[in-house]
Amino acid sequence: MPLSCWALPLPLAPITSVLLTAGLLLPQDAGAQSGPAPGRVSSAQAELPATVLSIGDGDSIAVLQGGQRLRIRLACIDAPETAQTPHGKESRAELRRRLRVGAAVTLRVQTVDRFGRTVAEVIAGTNIGLAMVESGHAFVFRRYLKQCDANAYLAAEQRAMRRRAGIWQVPGGITRPWDFRRQKRSGVTSPSGGLLVDRQHLPRPLHQFLAQRLRAFDADADAETEQPVAQVHVLPQGPDG
Repeated sequence: MPLSCWALPLPLAPITSVLLTAGLLLPQDAGAQSGPAPGRVSSAQAELPATVLSIGDGDSIAVLQGGQRLRIRLACIDAPETAQTPHGKESRAELRRRLRVGAAVTLRVQTVDRFGRTVAEVIAGTNIGLAMVESGHAFVFRRYLKQCDANAYLAAEQRAMRRRAGIWQVPGGITRPWDFRRQKRSGVTSPSGGLLVDRQHLPRPLHQFLAQRLRAFDADADAETEQPVAQVHVLPQGPDG
């Protein structure tokens, strides 16, 4: 029986109580599901100091904030997936270059997504997400652009496109990360991001083998980056970002 999708369960970051204390989340209904639920940020964006602990990929990091470890999804951008060789690794390397472990940053918090990640712009002397777009290492995530300066992000992307920087070395840009994830969910994508195979037509032993390899690959590529990021008014959504 073919698998419809392969996904890894993720640990939920214990951040709801911190943001509730700071007055950033609305109280949850008594009948809500257990576990962290998406939160809505107040009209005035919260700015929280934090320290960089690690870099996940080109649009996700972990920080220490208020004595707790938070998983951060950079708002309003979408970097290539690690499997999108070589651009995913190049994007991660660029973010590591810009954000050293131990660096002090400011989080412009927008929301908490359904997987417990804090969605925020990350400021370290400059807007890191905006700089990633400018350098050609991330796309503007137009679907979730409301809470950012849309004009600044789109202008930065246009400049990167004209310079053919990074992801724009390919005419028109590489496969968008959101399309890549959709293709991966609908079929079997090789680790190099190439061949797609209809799982329904695979012999069972081969299907099982590929499923096992994909699970291992996703674990190595930090599966949490395959999960969605929600903006303030678009919280219940499918797996993106």
